[in-house]
Amino acid sequence: MWASVAKNGRGNLQFQHGGGAGGNLLKGLMSSSKPPEITGIYRYPVKGLTPEPMPRAALNPGQTLLADRRYAIENGPSGFDPAEPKWLPKPHFLMLQRDEWLAALQTHFDDASHVLTVSHNGAVAARGNLETAEGRAAIEQFFATGYAGQIKGPPKVLTSPGHSFSDVARKVVSIINLASVRAIEDMVDHPVHPLRFRANLYVEGWPAWHEFDLLDRTLAIGDARLKVVKRIVRCAAVNVDPDTAMRDLSIPHALQRRLGHGDCGIYAEVVEGGSIAVGDAIMAEEPALL
Repeated sequence: MWASVAKNGRGNLQFQHGGGAGGNLLKGLMSSSKPPEITGIYRYPVKGLTPEPMPRAALNPGQTLLADRRYAIENGPSGFDPAEPKWLPKPHFLMLQRDEWLAALQTHFDDASHVLTVSHNGAVAARGNLETAEGRAAIEQFFATGYAGQIKGPPKVLTSPGHSFSDVARKVVSIINLASVRAIEDMVDHPVHPLRFRANLYVEGWPAWHEFDLLDRTLAIGDARLKVVKRIVRCAAVNVDPDTAMRDLSIPHALQRRLGHGDCGIYAEVVEGGSIAVGDAIMAEEPALL
């Protein structure tokens, strides 16, 4: 588990972590006698906005976590057609890679009411039902008036049933190995908040970079099975501190300099459904012998 988990002022989970000269508080937590386990589950209802912790999640074949990247905020006309949704690259939307100021907002999405609440500096700034034109307009107006000088064009809340505004076209679950995050801390000589990587699942118990050895392997978490399909190439979004909204590191550059690539984390497709929870063991199944 992470060294400490506590609520911060933004309503997110805050991790005590360390690195560089101060020492890494995550080091030494991993027990060789324990199997690797899920220590965090997160979803991102609106692309680029607040991660939401989940104690458990239902995984369905070929799907993302519930409501993960279900909405995006168009940053000027993109051509997205809700009647015939097609994947579009993230520069069409508000995103942390370019718009680090998004990290200073605190948002919460309610599944039952479809209401997104946006807060800034502890005060509610906007609220709207993202399944109604009126509710979407309230959120759009907030961004249009408050950030007119920082967006390219009229903001528009986009959604389409069953569509996910992921960074990749296929519906996947993203996984981060916490030991790899600690290795990055050593590279940059600075604490690295795990939520910089905006993963769905965080894993403790794998050696650093072991996730890359799992490509094309099947991961078992309880009854669920996920096939690892791709390494995650990191963009400048990971340079933004999720607590301060400051672009204070250069992680992809450090990865390229030290490892010759800019990858951290893996994407996996759900091939067999099941319920997963924080604390569940995650095991790589042995490949079938032909």
